[in-house]
Amino acid sequence: MPVMTEFETKPEDVGQILVKVQDDLRQLKEQLLAQGDGRTINVADLETALAKTEKGLQRRTEEVVHQINNSVTTLPLSDSSIQDDHFTTLDTTWDLRQPGKLVVSKQPSYLSQQSHTALGGRPSFQPLHPGAKLPLRQPVQSQGLTPGQQHKQQWGLRAVYNPYNSQSRNVLQENYGIQLPLIADKRDARPPPKPVMGSTIEHLSVLPKANRVDAQLAPPPINENDAQMGILSLLERGLIPPAAHLTLDPSPVKQMVAPLHDPQDKNKAPAISDSNHLYAGIHLDNQYDSRVTESYVSSNKMPPMTSKVCPTPETRSTSARTRMSSATGFSKTPATIRTYEMPLQPLPPPTTPASGDFKALSHRFALQNGKVRDTQPEFLAFKQHYCLTWGSIVSMIRYLERLMTKYSVPVAFISGDKLADLSMEFELEMVPTVDDLLTVVVNREDVEAIIRRPGRRYLGYNGQEVAATHIQASWRRYKDRSVYLDYRRHKWAAGVIAISWIMHIKMVKVRQQLKQTRLDQLESFRMRSKKFALAWDRIKMSKRVVIHLPSLGLTQSIRDSIHEFGIRQNTQMARLCDIRDPNVDVIFVSPVPLSDETLQYYFKLLGLKSAVDSGVVEDQCDMTERYKIIVPEAIKSFPTHRMCLATLLRYSPETLKRIKNLIRGREAFIVTGVPHKDDLAVADILDVPILSPEPDVAHLYSTKSGSKRIFNSAGVDIPPGEYDVYSLGQLHECLAQLVTENLTVKRWLFKLDDEFDGRGIAYCDIPNYLKCYNWALKESHRYGEKWSKKWAQEAAYIKIHAEIPDVLVEHATPINTEIYKTWDKFLEAFLSQGGVIEACPPSESITCVTVDMMIEPSGIINILTCGDQIHAETPFSCWGLSLPQSSIEPETLNTACNKVAEACKSRGIVGYYTIDFVTFIDGKTMEQKLWALDLSLRYSDTLAMFQLASYVTSGSLDTTTHTLNVSPSKTDKKPKRRRLQGQEEALPSSTRYAVMSTRLLHTNLAVVHYSVFFQMCRAHGIGYDIKEKQGTVFTLVDSFNRERLGMLTIGDNLQGGLATFARNMSVIHQEISAPNMQGSTNFKGAIEDIEGILGTTIQNAEQQMEEAKQEEEEA
Repeated sequence: MPVMTEFETKPEDVGQILVKVQDDLRQLKEQLLAQGDGRTINVADLETALAKTEKGLQRRTEEVVHQINNSVTTLPLSDSSIQDDHFTTLDTTWDLRQPGKLVVSKQPSYLSQQSHTALGGRPSFQPLHPGAKLPLRQPVQSQGLTPGQQHKQQWGLRAVYNPYNSQSRNVLQENYGIQLPLIADKRDARPPPKPVMGSTIEHLSVLPKANRVDAQLAPPPINENDAQMGILSLLERGLIPPAAHLTLDPSPVKQMVAPLHDPQDKNKAPAISDSNHLYAGIHLDNQYDSRVTESYVSSNKMPPMTSKVCPTPETRSTSARTRMSSATGFSKTPATIRTYEMPLQPLPPPTTPASGDFKALSHRFALQNGKVRDTQPEFLAFKQHYCLTWGSIVSMIRYLERLMTKYSVPVAFISGDKLADLSMEFELEMVPTVDDLLTVVVNREDVEAIIRRPGRRYLGYNGQEVAATHIQASWRRYKDRSVYLDYRRHKWAAGVIAISWIMHIKMVKVRQQLKQTRLDQLESFRMRSKKFALAWDRIKMSKRVVIHLPSLGLTQSIRDSIHEFGIRQNTQMARLCDIRDPNVDVIFVSPVPLSDETLQYYFKLLGLKSAVDSGVVEDQCDMTERYKIIVPEAIKSFPTHRMCLATLLRYSPETLKRIKNLIRGREAFIVTGVPHKDDLAVADILDVPILSPEPDVAHLYSTKSGSKRIFNSAGVDIPPGEYDVYSLGQLHECLAQLVTENLTVKRWLFKLDDEFDGRGIAYCDIPNYLKCYNWALKESHRYGEKWSKKWAQEAAYIKIHAEIPDVLVEHATPINTEIYKTWDKFLEAFLSQGGVIEACPPSESITCVTVDMMIEPSGIINILTCGDQIHAETPFSCWGLSLPQSSIEPETLNTACNKVAEACKSRGIVGYYTIDFVTFIDGKTMEQKLWALDLSLRYSDTLAMFQLASYVTSGSLDTTTHTLNVSPSKTDKKPKRRRLQGQEEALPSSTRYAVMSTRLLHTNLAVVHYSVFFQMCRAHGIGYDIKEKQGTVFTLVDSFNRERLGMLTIGDNLQGGLATFARNMSVIHQEISAPNMQGSTNFKGAIEDIEGILGTTIQNAEQQMEEAKQEEEEA
């Protein structure tokens, strides 16, 4: 059997090998068919031939694969500048098995046959030997790569160069058939570097401490490393003294002669070079530039140009070049170009001038009398230069002609280059403005001055017609504008009237609704009051809830003038002591937030009830179920509005809801402070009655004039005076009449109707300043008892009335100068709200008595408290009270109080009210008189403090004898003391005297917490003895500022109670004050007044003892 064809020694492509194998197999098949003549085919020979062929294929395949794997194919260069333009480059292959041996690839160049090889085609030419050059290609038949193919080729090369590129494997596989292994990107797997903590550099050496202390020591040497850090570093580290004189050698500053350039060089033309035309306009050195220009002109000898200059790329300047040349003041004209010797260059093909080309020339032409001189060479050269964009330029020229004609400008020089640039900006049918057109005018200042001149536009073409048109248009505009403004004014007025009317109607409706709401609330109040009066006898003997609302329903102007209005409303915290009655539960609405210390204090204070009854200190109880302290949430919503507590509670739905839940199914009523209309709203929401009169009634009879009406109807003594004074004339007349009738009165008081607590009072010692006073006094003595007749007083009245106005203006003084600084301010308020004129008691020793009373809904009249006033700030303001009163006989005081109560009852007044009296010894009759001064229909501070005194003593006031009786403790079992024969053991006193005040003020209390304050009081023996039922009790009213508090002292006699009160204030003042920090306080005034009262009581006691001795002696 023939042997198969042997392969060539040199490996070939796998495709060629397969073709030859196919031929050998075909020949083997033909031989087998030729021998198939019946003879048996030798199977061994067939297997041998096939095995030999398979072995040869496998060996050749391994050689080809090994040669391909060990060869590197070089890619063609992308830069065509390094290749010869006349030859193509063959792809070569380096055999890695034989270093330095170059193998020429049989495939054609990649650049020339990329598309052919990409389709899998085979080359149509035989391979050449290495380094062989192809014949010249015809320019017509050469086919290069398109820009897109070049970009794609460069993109592929960049992908091949970067092995981490995501497209690198795809490019090699598609173009070269190389399948690269997948390389995992290990950069992402690297953990992030850990931050280096601390300093990463070595510390630099600094000047030693010894050298810093002693400057005379020699400085340490500077090593090479320190010197490399620089002089500034050495100075900062102290290695070089700050005052050292440094010299740099060699010096960094070199002195050289500055070259001076010829001023004429700036007007010379730039040198033009063929090899580097981009730098023709740059002057590196004028001397060098002039030499180059001369050599260039000498080398290019050309005759002077007499014809028109051909436009070249160098002569087409940009808009930037034109603006630069116009800004420097040097304008180039075509005549300037003729002075240069320029080489003749071929004319390039016509193109559109680019904005970035360099412009060496500028074109200028003139507009004379609004027309272009189009026959001038300058304009023709400009037209020829911009022939391709002449359409838009002509439009700009027409705009310029209209402008110059409109304003009759005689001559205007136009910069052609700027005009061309402007035409490009406005080529989209945009109309240029006057300022835009003036940018192309060379003599802009002159042209602009002509244009801006008033009336210039009417000197041009058809100036008279334009002026007439303008006048007519202005007149029509003025006429129409006037009509329009008048229409708009009427329209605005109509709108204001309409809006005002609408708002008025709405306000009227709202007022009517509010008025109706108030009437409904008042009607509901009256109905509940009637039911309350009928059921009062049952309610006061059964379980009930008292809602204490210490609201000061004063007028808004008065509330605004009260400092810390919320604290002033909170002075009645002692109302909580109403739980003394086992049938009463209290809901106290606090006008200010309370701190935990304050709540804890009242928890302990109210828990003493059982200890007081039993006399055992440890026998205390929890009374929290009997009282609730509630703060309305509206306090936070209105922090700066001086609203009364009733108003705040009305706008606190959550608090009202809680109160409803607390009183549900129980008898309840409200005890307010100064009645207000919002009290009715709160009562209507809670559906409970109020133990007070109607707000309007309470306000009417709480005024100074209203109280005078009550006192007159009651028939009690009142000071000489006049009420319901509302005018200045009435004031002068009434005062003159009162002075004439009461010449013995030294001081007259003026009181405002709506003020309270002695705030609105002024005084004047009129007899001391009347010139006719002595004469009037003689006249009164002359007439005697007839002086009370009007005819006897007429002459004196006339003279006194004439002097009264001047006396008041010069000598009348307000009491409270913080509110009413001058008499004029006080008089303005007096005449606006009305007031009374009242005589001050004609005695040096006077005592004010305060009585708190209650008219029950059933009509029963009760006297609750009575006490003598203590004055601290002013003699007309009640600061405290000593209880019970000891200034007048109880029977006299009770009679006057009952008369006033009957007068109030007849006017439908119920609830709590306070009466102020003044008692003194009449100098004429030497009898004690009692005058009724004031009436306040409200729950007072003294009544609240009396409730506290009754709570801690379990005592009660005997209204017949005006004594505070205290029952002994249940466990008061003291051992009997041995007495001598004939002596009896003195029984403990059952009467007590209380001194109380809710207006203690000391600004230094703010620096002491309540816990420290009570420790200080305990250290000085200030406290309350439950067994003896004597001592001191405080009421905390200011939880956060802690500047105000109330104090109650109880003793077995009046002198002891007053002395204890004064001692407590003195100790507190000394403990919280320093010589340099006294603070603002009213302690001193109160102590002085108490000392005066003590002196009076001691003197009275001595007189009583003397009288008693005289009676015994007489007996």
